[in-house]
Amino acid sequence: MNMDMEALRAFFAGRVIGRRIEYREETGSTNTEALRLALEGTPEGTVVVADAQTEGRGRLDRTWESPPSKNLYLSVVLRPDIPAVTASLVPLMTGVAVADVLSQHCPGRVRLKWPNDVLVGGKKICGMLTEMRTRGDRVQFLIVGIGLNVNMRKPDFPPGLRNTATSLQIETNCELDRLDVAVRLFEALERWYRIFLGGGRDAIREAWLRVADIVGRRVAVVCGDAVQRGTVAGLDASGALLLEGEAGMQQVLAGDVYIERL
Repeated sequence: MNMDMEALRAFFAGRVIGRRIEYREETGSTNTEALRLALEGTPEGTVVVADAQTEGRGRLDRTWESPPSKNLYLSVVLRPDIPAVTASLVPLMTGVAVADVLSQHCPGRVRLKWPNDVLVGGKKICGMLTEMRTRGDRVQFLIVGIGLNVNMRKPDFPPGLRNTATSLQIETNCELDRLDVAVRLFEALERWYRIFLGGGRDAIREAWLRVADIVGRRVAVVCGDAVQRGTVAGLDASGALLLEGEAGMQQVLAGDVYIERL
């Protein structure tokens, strides 16, 4: 993998995110592996990192391309002592953390796409998948999965993705050290997770909206066969998208967002 996992473990000793790091040369899905560990009682902050995934997963049962020795594939176990209804901001928190890291390499070009994609130059560079288990009305644990394209070149992508996906290598024309990217990502996740636990939910929404640059834009949100259209007014307290349309203000809980060109 060309990543010094022992150095990574030593660097994050004593912190929350990365206090335990499990490395897999290859796994089906880091989310599946992290779920197994969470059910066994692994501590909060455990991170499963893989060099390759054979069954990488995205939202809505989509596949995440996960070739070896190219990118970052990782899942974090979180155990916040919070009501389950407040956990919906965690995907937005994760997006803000990823955007912080990518903006160091691609300043001014990073955008967040609701609810959990990160784009550079309009192309997808990172996807996130958050899964939750509850006990009663409270969170038992969350699994936050991140797939970040680091050193993929255009020919490495399947033909159907070459015009819609990108990587840090493509955007910077440089081969990046994945260990360095991982360290920065762990640090950003820890910083924003502490903000989340400290009640900084407004700060998370405001940061997300700044990077998304979507307020005031006309969009179509597609979820299955249903389409909702309107002008983005912001996010509600739960992180749901607010659309102002012909029927008034609508709350959008799921779907793929497309900006409509007028």
